Amino acid sequence: MTSIDVQDLTKEYGAVRAVDHLTFRVEPGRVTGFLGPNGAGKSTTMRLVLGLDRPTTGTATVGGRGYAGLDEPLRHVGALLDAQAAHGSRTARDHLRALAASNRIAPARVDEVLEGTGLGKVARRRVRTYSLGMRQRLGIAAALLGDPPVVLLDEPSNGLDPEGIVWIRALLRRLAREGRTVLVSSHLMNETASFADHLIVLGRGRLLADTPMREFIHARVQPRVRVRATDGEALTDAALGDRASGLSAAEALRGVVGCGVYLTLMALLAAGLTALLRSGVATLGILVPFLLIVSFVVGGVSGGVADFLPDKAGQVILHETSDGALGAWSGLAVTAVWAALALAAGAWGVRRRDV
Repeated sequence: MTSIDVQDLTKEYGAVRAVDHLTFRVEPGRVTGFLGPNGAGKSTTMRLVLGLDRPTTGTATVGGRGYAGLDEPLRHVGALLDAQAAHGSRTARDHLRALAASNRIAPARVDEVLEGTGLGKVARRRVRTYSLGMRQRLGIAAALLGDPPVVLLDEPSNGLDPEGIVWIRALLRRLAREGRTVLVSSHLMNETASFADHLIVLGRGRLLADTPMREFIHARVQPRVRVRATDGEALTDAALGDRASGLSAAEALRGVVGCGVYLTLMALLAAGLTALLRSGVATLGILVPFLLIVSFVVGGVSGGVADFLPDKAGQVILHETSDGALGAWSGLAVTAVWAALALAAGAWGVRRRDV
């Protein structure tokens, strides 16, 4: 079983620590996404795995061996780190033939990978005439040339058109199904989630996560939908109307309870006014400020109580019983009703005291 093993890997460039004590393992038979922002240490780690840089401390091995110790390395590890690596004056076919000869790979394999990467018809064109996406495909062809069990690709979808992105995703999944070890770096989470089975996340050279992709998404992503409209009131009315038509019994019950809390608060305000009237100190200078406070409180609660209800059902019921029936005057109407009830209750209390 060929895996990539990184143990306590550290790389320093002077005072800068690009890779900081990394330890992880890339297993065969799945696509492992290597995720992190630019400068997180992904490319440096790949260079260390491929023996292009020497680690300050730690080890990076492929199948238990260092890359430098592999005979005919293209038969063991295929890699794409830089799409601009091919010499611009060579044709794509000549570039791959030189790589094949240096690793004792049959020339027929060159035409196979050119066709497989969609470059068969342009194989005799010079590389300098290629677009970035075509150079990416040539780099992938070079990585697959030796039919290796381990494949490392550094942001392979960079420069590809939509058709190319679909192609690279299918290619990565096929390589994993064939039992190969596949490590693919990216700085885009949504792109990585489209093809990866496992995820390794780096930040400032340190390991932040090493987990299956599904678990990573479920632990950190909460599905939600954001709707924008030029007419906010119309959108709210439409949303509440749709919600009201589909209330369950439990939702309606919770909405009623929420409205009960609202009514209870109003009753307490009325009781306060009653107590003020019964105290014998109720004058116009006291009653007017008190009624103004009641007006502001009742109006605010009328508009904001829905935020404190158990769910949207309370909003629907409050909307239908106040805004829906009284329109823009609902807050004032509710305030007037409760002020009248408070005055009536206060007058009743005064008369009872006199009796």
